[in-house]
Amino acid sequence: MVIQVHVEGITKFEEVAEEHKGKTIFALFSGSVNDEGKNWCPDCVAADPVVSRNVASAPNDAVFIHCGVGGRDYWKDQKNDFRTKLGLKCVPTLMILGKPNKLEEEQCANDDLVKMLFSEED
Repeated sequence: MVIQVHVEGITKFEEVAEEHKGKTIFALFSGSVNDEGKNWCPDCVAADPVVSRNVASAPNDAVFIHCGVGGRDYWKDQKNDFRTKLGLKCVPTLMILGKPNKLEEEQCANDDLVKMLFSEED
């Protein structure tokens, strides 16, 4: 069964990724939710249910990390850690750590593309 973890921020993301080093790690980077439980990123709102229903296509020994990138103002800063350390250009971004395979923005709301990414073999 795929291990699923939700984290907020780059530090927690790096900690969880390090804990599961050696496994296939899928990561979804998404806008964070506010105090009312609403995500500031409309593309992320559209992508979340698609990714959630397709994560079952991932290999049983894989890890799925759903990472909140913070508020809109933090994300829009071109020097934020997600952009500088991980090279992210947009949210949502769904990727396989250590591989070039990734889906960005509206691609993350496409069932076929998301399922295909989760199904990719090493």
